[in-house]
Amino acid sequence: MSTRRATIADVARTAGVSPSTASVVFSGKTPVTDATRTRVLDAAAALGYTGPDPRAASLRLGRSGIVGVVFIGHLGAAFVDPVVRAMMDGLAEAVAPVDAALLLLRDSAGAAAQGARATTAPIDAAVLVGCTPAMAESLAMLRARGVPVVVIEGDAGPDVPRVLLDNREAQRTLAERVRALGHTEAAIVTLPTHRGGVPGWIDPDRQGQIAIDVVRDRLAGAREVYPHAAVFAAEASSIDAGLAAGRAILADPATRPTAVLAQSDLLAAGVVRAAEELGLTVPGDVSVTGFDGIDVDGLAPFVLTTMVQPAAEKGRAAGAAVMAMLDGEEAPSVCFRSVYREGNTTAPRR
Repeated sequence: MSTRRATIADVARTAGVSPSTASVVFSGKTPVTDATRTRVLDAAAALGYTGPDPRAASLRLGRSGIVGVVFIGHLGAAFVDPVVRAMMDGLAEAVAPVDAALLLLRDSAGAAAQGARATTAPIDAAVLVGCTPAMAESLAMLRARGVPVVVIEGDAGPDVPRVLLDNREAQRTLAERVRALGHTEAAIVTLPTHRGGVPGWIDPDRQGQIAIDVVRDRLAGAREVYPHAAVFAAEASSIDAGLAAGRAILADPATRPTAVLAQSDLLAAGVVRAAEELGLTVPGDVSVTGFDGIDVDGLAPFVLTTMVQPAAEKGRAAGAAVMAMLDGEEAPSVCFRSVYREGNTTAPRR
């Protein structure tokens, strides 16, 4: 008879939730609904799971058993954005063998208001989702404490392992496909350029002040093909933010582009809705592309032309790096590649 102790992954599977959701229930630091908490705790009781195994040192003997995940924006993105959710699931799976819990934190500027700071939280390791200049102080303090740090899609210096995506190359590939369809006039919708996400047009000065690596890299890739394209920064990666951006970009027939390149699939879905709201056809009047490769509810009959990224694999790679560093081993940086997927939201220019 097997005597294997149930893990947080077993609890998640039984409760019908993601590993990251089950993990935050036990960390107790991030709000979840009462119904979700009840399902997780009931599943844990049925499996005889009472929390992180103290014998495993919750990662290592004498440590907290908590991996901090530091976000630039609102913590709600971890549960709302499908890409972030898949990445968190991959991370939770990677650290599940030692029952590590995930503690979601905001960067220093946002965390102070919530009473949770990466610099003082009792964590064994930190995974930074992106890295802005504002995180530099927090990063230095974490490393002074001897806390291993991994960055997903950001640059925290040569000594910090990174989990990267080919953002610039992938966005350039997508733009080249659109240009090959005959679209000489295109507009770009970016993800938020700073923490807090102020929407609006990006002029050359603002472009030089973009603080988020993903946004800067994807914009650079699109600019290689469309150097003079108008650029609008969205407030968030959401359908509503894409709708607002699409309205601004497509409102004036005199300056209306025949193609819109959005930096996420959710933004692209919003642009499609804006086009339909204005009586335009997609892709007849305007072609639209996204980025991520997620399933967007309510978008049918449209299937976005997009770049598909391996979100869960990024999370697993970050978790593997954490485990290696806690074992005293070096964790190399890795870079994943996106895959082009043609949908029915792009077509040759009329």
